[in-house]
Amino acid sequence: MKDFEQKKAAREFAERWKDKGYEKGESQKYWMELLQKVFGIDDPFNFVEFEDRVKTENNTTDFIDVVIPSTKILIEQKSIEVDLDKAVKQPDSDQLLTPYDQARKYYNNLPKSKLPDYIITCNFKQFNIYDMEKPNGQPERIYLDELESDYYRLKFIVNSKSELLMKEEKVSKDAGDLIGEIYDAFSEELDMENEENQKIVNILCVRLVFCLYAEDSQLFNKNLFYDFLKNSDVNHIQNDLFDLFKVLNTRERNEFTRRDLLDFPFVNGGLFNEEVRIPYFTDKIYDILINKACKFNWSEISPTIFGGIFESTLNPETRRNNGMHYTSVENIHKVIDPLFLNDLKDEFFEIKSIRVRKDKKNKLLEFQDKLSKLKFLDPACGSGNFLTESYRCLRELENDIIREIIKLEGKAEGQITFGTNDDFDPIKVHIQQFYGIEINDFAVSVARTALWIQEAQMFYETQSIVVNNSRLSSFLPLDSYDNIHECNALRIDWNSIISKDKCNFIMGNPPFVGTKLMNDAQREDRKIVFNSDEYGKLDYVSCWYKKVADYIKSTKIKTALVSTNSICQGEQVALLWKDLFKQGIVINFCHRTFRWDSEANIKAHVHCIIVGFSYVNSTEKYIYDHDIIIKVKNINGYLIDAPNIFIEKTQKSLFGAPEMVKGSQLIDDGNYIFTEDEMNEFISKWPESKDYFYRYMNADKFLNDRDSMYCMCLKNCPPEVIKKCPGILERVQKVYEYRNNSTAESTHKLKDKPQEFFITNIPNGNSMLFPVVSSEKRKYIPIGFI
Repeated sequence: MKDFEQKKAAREFAERWKDKGYEKGESQKYWMELLQKVFGIDDPFNFVEFEDRVKTENNTTDFIDVVIPSTKILIEQKSIEVDLDKAVKQPDSDQLLTPYDQARKYYNNLPKSKLPDYIITCNFKQFNIYDMEKPNGQPERIYLDELESDYYRLKFIVNSKSELLMKEEKVSKDAGDLIGEIYDAFSEELDMENEENQKIVNILCVRLVFCLYAEDSQLFNKNLFYDFLKNSDVNHIQNDLFDLFKVLNTRERNEFTRRDLLDFPFVNGGLFNEEVRIPYFTDKIYDILINKACKFNWSEISPTIFGGIFESTLNPETRRNNGMHYTSVENIHKVIDPLFLNDLKDEFFEIKSIRVRKDKKNKLLEFQDKLSKLKFLDPACGSGNFLTESYRCLRELENDIIREIIKLEGKAEGQITFGTNDDFDPIKVHIQQFYGIEINDFAVSVARTALWIQEAQMFYETQSIVVNNSRLSSFLPLDSYDNIHECNALRIDWNSIISKDKCNFIMGNPPFVGTKLMNDAQREDRKIVFNSDEYGKLDYVSCWYKKVADYIKSTKIKTALVSTNSICQGEQVALLWKDLFKQGIVINFCHRTFRWDSEANIKAHVHCIIVGFSYVNSTEKYIYDHDIIIKVKNINGYLIDAPNIFIEKTQKSLFGAPEMVKGSQLIDDGNYIFTEDEMNEFISKWPESKDYFYRYMNADKFLNDRDSMYCMCLKNCPPEVIKKCPGILERVQKVYEYRNNSTAESTHKLKDKPQEFFITNIPNGNSMLFPVVSSEKRKYIPIGFI
């Protein structure tokens, strides 16, 4: 159903139901007609359920008025005279409940599989919509007499969030696959180990994606890019693309400009600034571009998802691991919703409730101006997905503001010149408000491109709302955009990117690198950030916490970062949070450990937390624990509602219990480890080795019950035994070579004692065994007795 058809259907529906509505006799007819006539559901009988049973308190059976299972909607329907915000006495008890309270009673007694995403209370003339991700928030209100212009706000009842996201994800993944095919075809012709070749192909792919998107979204004239490619051929496409990219970067055309390129617009923005060589095209590459990429609808991609997939498609390391990475939109909202978006939406809803027309319009314009002045920084932005999604959400909010103003002026959407004249620009929110820092040059290019594409999509949405406005006649040329900076975020002053006096929010997903897996450069980064070597147990992500805390001091900037959960567990808590709390940092909200699925093709699950913090001690603090939202007084470094206490590392028992020590750590490249058969064979050849074998057990063996293993421990073996036993001597020499060639300083230092372990602990009696790392899926702490 087209937009104008839905508006007409919504107007007719509102006219038919004006001043009507009896709960018991007309509820089903009302909802069936709304679903079928306005939202185009062909078979509403199988789409919606009425009078669904639910067991409530005291095992009483109640009935939910309306349920839409596929989109997870629960509806409490009332008659037209009922005030949806007023609590009334219930017929079966002395309780005073609002319609929403009644619906929450049903909600609290439903199994998890049936919990709705939204609760709607309705009295035929008004819809109150409650998002159950923030069940205590203010409802969004839609009125029947405004349904013609507001029908789009009810679309969620027929389009589930998951279905929309799945479609966006599939389209974006398919687009990534196409780019991957082009990249692979070039890889067959070029040495992609050569960084210069990588850069050339990466730049080419970014530019091709923009041109393909520009054509399908009508930034270029219809079929302009496709016809240009078709009129070329495999022998000339190399030079033709070179000329095209040059023209796209030229504002003033002259008599020397190729005639077949004059219809292409000036793009600007820096995308085509750099003059680079175009690699040779084979028949295969040309065919993929013409017959696959050009026939794909690029206008439907999600820039937020596609940016991550696009970057990963052309990232050699990721491709070797057979996975395309992106951060899901759902997970991005776990960060940005409690950080800023929930508050902005609540503010908008409050303004919409103002009944005085002039006051309401002034408040809407003030709110739009406020949105246009907010500044955001992602100091580890990658392909820009947090920035892109945040920009999209702000622009959607701005478009909602524009719709409200249009309604106040008494004109239909799409039939108004916004402002005092047609030169007035209704769009105030721009990508210039969004800043990023990223160390990878290609990711920087992808982030900028993703933001441009998202900006174009939002531009056309605004254009569909506001017509006859010259400022909305064309999206091109792009404004220059250089707010995504290529550099090491841990070694620069962020004030050189954006002054802390201008920044409002910091967000992102910094690199997950455990302390033992960091390379020398990362360890040096940590030393620089903390100005000390004393923080050697902290994971790499902790550097961003310290860097943020220093940057936002004496400001009201709010921050939320995704992190590995290790920084809020064990000995890292005291190392990191004790100092941050002393500086005045406060944790305002957090998501406790959850699984972070961030890959399109493979699922290597990482368990993460999200920590929202600032120097502003908010009165309301929230802990998100999967589906549970807990309002608390304080959130400490362990992400629990408790005072800021710390369990610090100690070498001695506080209560006289036996000392806990680390088990033997071999660092032998496997030369001292044997299966039982290997050990027996070794002893049969060199019987003098028998006294130096011990049962060997690591955490993996203990937890997963693998076959028995043994190790050879030579710490107390006399040198003469080693020298006269060829089998032992060979193993010792191999360990020496391994340690001598190691780039790890701690391993290299052990080269002169190849017969010894890094740590040797051989139990001489009964002991208890605790694995250092276990799984959060276990309902118990694994303990062994040996």
